[in-house]
Amino acid sequence: MQQNKGKIFLNTVFWGFVLWIFGYILGFIFFAFVPKDVIGWYILPFGALFTLWVLFKKIKREEFGCYIGLGVIWVIMAVVLDYIFIVKLLKSTDYYKLDVYIYYFLTLALPILVGWHEKSKGEFKL
Repeated sequence: MQQNKGKIFLNTVFWGFVLWIFGYILGFIFFAFVPKDVIGWYILPFGALFTLWVLFKKIKREEFGCYIGLGVIWVIMAVVLDYIFIVKLLKSTDYYKLDVYIYYFLTLALPILVGWHEKSKGEFKL
């Protein structure tokens, strides 16, 4: 059981990093094509769709509470990685705007909503 929890945690961190790096790379791609102030709005739909794909195809949890924990860990990772690699490394002093706050909200909400969806199918316990 403890080893299983370790694997679940590593899976959570792995996919959280993959989701973050996906958005980070998209940011560099969009930097060449769209104004800097709207890059986040371009990334948001791609990030949300990729997150949903990961949640439905790559993440399986046995309890609804695990999806809440998943969202919390992913938000913490996103905030820390954004701060280190965007705010500090790229010196982006105006990074935190509405699109970023929506991104953080979706990073928490999407795992919870998918968990609720899975719960409603009766696949696991509360």
